[in-house]
Amino acid sequence: MSETVTFIHAADLHLGAPFRGLRALSPTWADRLVEAIPEAYDRLVAAAIDRACDFVVIAGDIFDAARPSYRDFSHFVRGLQKLADAGIPVYFCTGNHDPYTSWQASYAELPANVRMFPADAPGYFVYERGGLPLVLLGGRGYYSQSVAPGDDIADGITRAAAEAACGVRAPFAVGVLHTGLDVDPTKAPVDPRQLAAAGMDYWALGHIHEARLDDPADPRIAFSGCIQGRDINETGARGCLAVTLEEGRANRAEFVPLASVVWQKLAVDVSACATVADVHDAIMRALFAANGTAQCEEMVARVTLVGATPLHDLLADPKVISDVRDEVNEGYPVFFCDALIDRTRAPHDRAALRREGLFPQVLLDQADAAAADEAGAVAYVQDEFLKAGLQLPAHVIRDIASLQQQAADALLDELDGGRDER
Repeated sequence: MSETVTFIHAADLHLGAPFRGLRALSPTWADRLVEAIPEAYDRLVAAAIDRACDFVVIAGDIFDAARPSYRDFSHFVRGLQKLADAGIPVYFCTGNHDPYTSWQASYAELPANVRMFPADAPGYFVYERGGLPLVLLGGRGYYSQSVAPGDDIADGITRAAAEAACGVRAPFAVGVLHTGLDVDPTKAPVDPRQLAAAGMDYWALGHIHEARLDDPADPRIAFSGCIQGRDINETGARGCLAVTLEEGRANRAEFVPLASVVWQKLAVDVSACATVADVHDAIMRALFAANGTAQCEEMVARVTLVGATPLHDLLADPKVISDVRDEVNEGYPVFFCDALIDRTRAPHDRAALRREGLFPQVLLDQADAAAADEAGAVAYVQDEFLKAGLQLPAHVIRDIASLQQQAADALLDELDGGRDER
């Protein structure tokens, strides 16, 4: 009978992290976000217990600061104790935000179910089930807030080294590191090929704040991402990975959303809007559509208005934009628009451009000729795709007239931009 193990892979909790820049816009939302990270951590603990997983791995940056507050430390320990009460061990390494030196003067002892990987050399642990070794875990944390140039944080962490250090063999081996891998060369970079050759079944990594799997169909090297986005640059769902390793089968990693508040960047095309009220309605529809796939009810969004519209001059008025944003924020309390940005443009006056003559007239004449020969336009595009060794998507043929119009508008936009620069 094949063995199976399930565990939660989390990282980058950043307990105690500040949310900068929102208090001046909304004290209410600033206060709300202060609680978002500890809430996400509580959901992490609950997910591990609800799934009755074998253990939890946290790959660094539990705290946002090298010296966490007693409040944040206590919250972390309470979650660990809940896991201990459920019989779930926790294995973790330190990261660049919470290096090993910050743990030398802890506020309290960690529960007995917790194991921390050392920071000055690789460390190894054995997870047992029924008195028999099931998983070898190898890892290393940060000793200070940076790793010395040339110091390979993954050096020596292999399955063979784990077997030698623990004196046993086990069906599975898991590596735990806080590293930039080959994504961020400034934070303990590691060559993925080195990890792939180490004999581990799975590498649980931290530091990169979005979930990344080297192979979604059979993940061997993975970042779980942070559990809660902290600013507009960390958009979309955030959470952890529920990992299943089974002998003779591909690894499985299920994303588990944990964030209490999701950040989004939205571009809203208002070219079809006849009034400012229509613009407001378009924004609300976009917010609800984004929220429908956000895996989280509460959302902070930065909205950019785009498209050619007769309302362009009106929307260029900061007072109008401010009023629309206020209406959006007062309309639905679980959404907050932190910024409403106008990037609309005035519609092109094609009749005036024709009267101007020269290049604009030639461009519009060519656009009209191309639009009149739809079959020829399709044949031209088809030939270009064939030259590139690509298949022409069906929607291109279906939407060729609209695409031609967009192309002409884009060229006119470039022309207007050149005039503005002069």
